[in-house]
Amino acid sequence: MAAKKMTLEQSFESLDSIIGQLQSGELSLEESFKKYEEGMKLVKSCNDTLDKVEKKLIVIDNKE
Repeated sequence: MAAKKMTLEQSFESLDSIIGQLQSGELSLEESFKKYEEGMKLVKSCNDTLDKVEKKLIVIDNKE
């Protein structure tokens, strides 16, 4: 899921779903590890997106 470009909102929804699956306790250890990896990729993607937005806001603020 993290491979295709998702909006920030879609990434948050996917993370929420992954967290729910991990908390359910119904996944095997291997499935849990895969979901964890997927979630960490989404977290990195979200952080990168938020960093870009923050930098743009700083530039806009400095112009004013």
